[in-house]
Amino acid sequence: MSHYDWKQVPEERLNPLVTRRVIHTAAMTVARLRIAKGAVVPAHRHVNEQLAMVEKGALKFDLDGQEILVSAGQALAIPSDVPHGVEAMEDTEVMDLFTPRRQDWIDGDDSYLRR
Repeated sequence: MSHYDWKQVPEERLNPLVTRRVIHTAAMTVARLRIAKGAVVPAHRHVNEQLAMVEKGALKFDLDGQEILVSAGQALAIPSDVPHGVEAMEDTEVMDLFTPRRQDWIDGDDSYLRR
């Protein structure tokens, strides 16, 4: 069993508009991201199923060509290997849950987030 305090998890600046705190377990990754208004995460895909839970603000997802606005208190499930990108419509805080865990992030292969 592991106990985490989000305030103690290091915050990583991915680019001038996006920061991330991340916890990896044996089977999942949980990330808390702060995304400034106007930030764009370019279209990408991954083998992981993702649940994006917006805690504050609003994100516009382009989910394989379909635009979906997700606001505070809402969540979006993204199936494995579906292309998606994101634009922050407001300053936003989002918690993302991935399964299986994001081995690409662990390996440092997250350059799409660092643009």
